[in-house]
Amino acid sequence: MAKFPLKYNEPVTISPLVIRVLADNGSYMTGPGTNTYLIGKKEIAVIDPGTGNNQHLNAIVDAAEASGKIKWIFVTHNHPDHSPGARPLQARTGAELFGLNPPEGIYQDYSFKPDRLLKHDEKLRTSEFTLQAIHTPGHASNHLCFLLEDENLLFTGDHIMQGSTVVIIPPYGHMGDYLKSLENLKSYKVDNLAPGHGQIMENPLDVINWYISHRLEREAKVVAALKRAGGQATIERILAPVYDDVPSFMHGVAAFSLEAHLIKLEEERKVVSSSGTWKLVSA
Repeated sequence: MAKFPLKYNEPVTISPLVIRVLADNGSYMTGPGTNTYLIGKKEIAVIDPGTGNNQHLNAIVDAAEASGKIKWIFVTHNHPDHSPGARPLQARTGAELFGLNPPEGIYQDYSFKPDRLLKHDEKLRTSEFTLQAIHTPGHASNHLCFLLEDENLLFTGDHIMQGSTVVIIPPYGHMGDYLKSLENLKSYKVDNLAPGHGQIMENPLDVINWYISHRLEREAKVVAALKRAGGQATIERILAPVYDDVPSFMHGVAAFSLEAHLIKLEEERKVVSSSGTWKLVSA
């Protein structure tokens, strides 16, 4: 698929069934901003209505009213850049909210409470399209991707992002689950990826395999850093060498993912932890 203009709060058609509206909340964490997707023509499903900014909500409603009515609102997960717009958009449209309840932890939007809790592989069938929910825990335990079967287009939320990797924040973020969820996506027929941040991505299998390889390479760096530290160290001691390819101003965020890697290794009995120190089982 072609690259599409990154215009804030303007509808951009990316396929016969899909319009994207980009929120004006770009940052080093969100890339160009949060992508809101509208699916359908007469009866419309919205995926990830964003922060709740009025200008963005107006843009979503205007894009829908050009052709139809918003009937369903889907949320991939409850981070503050994806779900706070759900309730105010529902108040304006009467749409039904779909998703999963937020887990306990930091950076969660507890304003979002779905009217309907989705099950793994559950489908919404309409006269225009079929949308399948795929539970993809890892970035968050309640994370969902959505597959538009009519176009083999997968809306990935923050499970896969264009131009960036994903932060895993324990305990509701889990590295082992994240890798399993990536592997699981290979079993679905997908032609293109529509991420929560960035451009449409082609060659989904290549993208997924790169994500898996990248995480395993990072895990190998964790083990190597522990070995160089004499077989045991704190997160603070090995953070810089493990993320030597990441700007230092992002190391505070990277520390979350480093902890997630260490927890995965501990669950595999490759390391043990005690009082903030992580030790290789066989240094």
